[in-house]
Amino acid sequence: MSATDRDWTPVRLPDLPPPAGAYSPGVRAGNLLFVSGQTPRDPATGEIVGETIEEQTRLTLDNVARIVHAAGATMQQIVSVTVYLADENDWGRFNEVYKTVFSPPYPTRAAVGVALRGILVEISAIAYLP
Repeated sequence: MSATDRDWTPVRLPDLPPPAGAYSPGVRAGNLLFVSGQTPRDPATGEIVGETIEEQTRLTLDNVARIVHAAGATMQQIVSVTVYLADENDWGRFNEVYKTVFSPPYPTRAAVGVALRGILVEISAIAYLP
């Protein structure tokens, strides 16, 4: 299957450099937008930003929003979120920041503890685009 045979479209982020890895930051497939795991990296420099879970969560959610908006959607259209935390004990502090971005009814969510190689949080999402 070639790239032209795929029934999905990568989200274009013209003001940002492409990711270093072999992935698309976001892909629209039909009415769904899949956002790859975003991290607390400054989109212009690629540097990790923030020392605390709160700071890193804010930037990570901003990075998710950047992709969602580039696809012509809003954060309120997100229906599912997966959260990866380097320390499960950060869940409460993460959740307080999360609630400043999302409001009831909240998207579905899974949160898991994982080794994240130098960062505290990573977030992926799925949005519904009617």
